[in-house]
Amino acid sequence: MTEKLLDKINTNSSPSQLRITDMRIANLHNLPFRAAIIRLDTNQGISGYGEVRDGASATFALMLKSRIIGENPCNIDKIFRKIKQFGFHGRQGGGVCGIEMALMDLAGKAYGVPAYMFAGGKFRDEVLCYCDTDSVKDGTEMGKRLKARMNEGFKFLKMDVGIGLLKGIKDALIAPPKMLETNSIMHPFTGIQLTEKGIEILVEYVAKVRAEIGYEVPLAVDHFGHIGLESCIRLGKALDKFSLAWYEDMIPWQFTNQFVRLSQAVDTPICTGEDIYCKEDFLPLLESRGVAVIHPDLATSGGILETKKIGDLAQDYGVAMAMHFAGSPISGLANVHCAAATENFLVLENHAVDIPRWNDILEGMDKPMIQDGFIKVPETPGLGFTDINVEAFNEFLDPDRPMNFESTETWDKEWSWDRLWS
Repeated sequence: MTEKLLDKINTNSSPSQLRITDMRIANLHNLPFRAAIIRLDTNQGISGYGEVRDGASATFALMLKSRIIGENPCNIDKIFRKIKQFGFHGRQGGGVCGIEMALMDLAGKAYGVPAYMFAGGKFRDEVLCYCDTDSVKDGTEMGKRLKARMNEGFKFLKMDVGIGLLKGIKDALIAPPKMLETNSIMHPFTGIQLTEKGIEILVEYVAKVRAEIGYEVPLAVDHFGHIGLESCIRLGKALDKFSLAWYEDMIPWQFTNQFVRLSQAVDTPICTGEDIYCKEDFLPLLESRGVAVIHPDLATSGGILETKKIGDLAQDYGVAMAMHFAGSPISGLANVHCAAATENFLVLENHAVDIPRWNDILEGMDKPMIQDGFIKVPETPGLGFTDINVEAFNEFLDPDRPMNFESTETWDKEWSWDRLWS
């Protein structure tokens, strides 16, 4: 009887005795962006994988190595609270988030359950996806590109509509010297304005897109450019008639009062959130009713469990949660588990649909990951893959940042007095 029972138990793992023994890093590129893959090794031969998102340095994770060695990776929330202070908005939360993904992968493997179980279970068996599609200046051609996405099975679309389509067109934009040549100055401070002619051109552009794709499939818009609030409002009002899914990141997320003015002035849902770290800074936007859709990036916002909490917080205010994602299938699977576990989830982004071999990086997962516009939620332990396909993985290694899971022992003695209180 005992032998039959043991046959059904993973005796290779004793979760209460599991300890992190090492951290290794591999740098990838052309995903289409850069990323750093984290591997956490343990005393029981189980490894867990996470990802530092595009634009973030692997150093953000390596500096945390000495703080997590010896910890039980199943204590996900405890470790997250220990390292949370070393993340911040934008790309600076990448190390914390990547480690959290790897902890979820490890805990799932240790207990033999999918990662979504550690976020409270699932609300859905498949996750709706949209993919970004490169812009072209001709609206009809853009509409045909999006129609091709629909023919591939996508049931939610997104495109860019902004001042990039107007550059070089006489009398479409007003701008102080050199402001159109930079993207390092925040929107309210550029002095860039749309003219009536510029707005008419953008309206005609969206009209041509809608003529090709119709109105049955949601269409969101992004990348308006660094224009001020008043130009955002004027453009938003002009585009309202196209029943777009949302206006994304029209202004920087930090300016809550401007989001309130924008949301009150237009009739299309307002969306932001991909640069916000942890749930606390989503709260002002939610409390003020400045957004109708939040759009966290799990590799910035705090990882699987924290992003699930962000979604729950938004749900209390009647706000849906879409998810920004641009990375490898490892982070992609982490997003899928979070989306599955969040009731008010709407749709997940993907930038890699057109990249050959992207789906081949991992073994033991559905290929392609996206089928008929959806990703099936994995039921296998951890994030839902069995191993890395070394041949495909190596094709994405970044020659400018040579690191492929080599020793990181130089980070073993990193130390500081981290306590935030006396």
